[in-house]
Amino acid sequence: MADERQYLLGAATAAIPTYDGIEENGPPDSMTGMTVSEPAGQNYRKLPQYIAALSAAGGALAAGTVLGWTSPTQHGLVDEQEYGFEISREAFSWIGSAMTLGAAAVCIPIGLLINLIGRKLTMLLLVLPFTLGWALIIWATSVPMMLVGRVLVGISGGAFCVTAPMYTGEIASKEIRGILGSFFQLMVTIGILFVYAVGHGVNVFTLSIICAVIPLIFGVIFFFMPESPLYLVTKDKIGKATESIKWLRGDKYDHNAELADLQQQIDEIRAQPVSLAVAMRRRATIRALIISMGLMFFQQTCGINAVIFYTTDIFAAANTGIEAGLATIIVGIMQVVATFLATLMVDRLGRRILLIASDFAMATCTLALGVYFHLKAQDEENVASLGWLPIVALCVFIVMFSIGFGPVPFIIIGELFASDVKGVAAGMAMTSNWTLAFIITKAFPSLLDIIGSGPTFWIFSGLSYLGAIFIIFCLPETKGRSLAEIQWLLNGQRSTSEQSIVNGQEKVPEK
Repeated sequence: MADERQYLLGAATAAIPTYDGIEENGPPDSMTGMTVSEPAGQNYRKLPQYIAALSAAGGALAAGTVLGWTSPTQHGLVDEQEYGFEISREAFSWIGSAMTLGAAAVCIPIGLLINLIGRKLTMLLLVLPFTLGWALIIWATSVPMMLVGRVLVGISGGAFCVTAPMYTGEIASKEIRGILGSFFQLMVTIGILFVYAVGHGVNVFTLSIICAVIPLIFGVIFFFMPESPLYLVTKDKIGKATESIKWLRGDKYDHNAELADLQQQIDEIRAQPVSLAVAMRRRATIRALIISMGLMFFQQTCGINAVIFYTTDIFAAANTGIEAGLATIIVGIMQVVATFLATLMVDRLGRRILLIASDFAMATCTLALGVYFHLKAQDEENVASLGWLPIVALCVFIVMFSIGFGPVPFIIIGELFASDVKGVAAGMAMTSNWTLAFIITKAFPSLLDIIGSGPTFWIFSGLSYLGAIFIIFCLPETKGRSLAEIQWLLNGQRSTSEQSIVNGQEKVPEK
């Protein structure tokens, strides 16, 4: 019987990079959000930004362990009753999916909290529910105790999916914004693979202790990272903002220009305050919400949960001789490698082409899987010589999902919203993603019973083709564009001239 792996990859991709901030070389605009000038030839360092982004992504590693935990623990908890009390498969299903409910519930509140106490402090405080949740799981004496623990770690993991990428977006230069933004999803996949590998060799108690240590290590390392300069300027902490910029860009960087730019834009926003209700009704915000909700819907309905659900069966059908635990590790490795490749390509090839290629490839793979399982249901002899088909389809599906529809939608969502609505809007998108992950995970087994495996995969295939069409007609390319330019596109406006390179410097069109 397949275990709770069906929702892991789909839920793992709910790590939203909500970039709320630094947009270089864009015109300051109180409606469209923060911009940061970095003149051509400016001598600034990138290494500290990589260090800070990787440190923040430690929260993603911890979230990944939460997502991957159910896969290697089902046998020990359900079959062997390692904890000394009975856990039925239905109860374990709720234990596994409880974290998605916790994650869905926290996304919007954390988007508000992060603006009150700051990005850094919020992430450091998330270590507390993480630790408490893992403690309840480690020393659980009943199913309800374990459920509460899973909800708590889900709250922390879901909150990290909003706060850490937002922090990364605010410290990143435009030239490396896509790469740094991809770190979060990459670390989520590494966390999942880590749990798969370690869980293959240790019992549930030991694995849970190891998972509990990771957020503590994150807290120690991230304590030494700077707060977001954007947040510090909004709180009029100019001295600390200067120190943060120097830490991130280096002493040779002209921090005064960046600081003055941030301060000027914040002054403009304060001079022309716009309520959240008004900002949410802007044409650009509405279009961004439609696009982001569409991406979340098509990501969760592409069939990722179904493919992971059938990982063991597919490897068994191919007669590879690979046992279930190793098959899961292989899938995890493919996901990590493909996600790493996505970090290299997202700022080179662009967002749209990766998403379109990913969706078409996944649609074709689920179409092939549907044919295979349909023929197998009629007569297993029909597919005796086609054992290679499902495993090839599985591998291609995982790779293409991880390159495109895994990490890229969240990078795009982080770029679509203006800074004055980003916390709430990104939280809404994040909530929809976790909610869809829960609904599809719980509904998938019933769908299999009602219409069968083949038609189920065909539904996913059709939705993926539809998703590709949605991207082609609805999604603008955001690669290399400032936040202001993206807002112009969403508003249906065109700048007076195209962005060009003049004397080695970017010239941004004025309104």
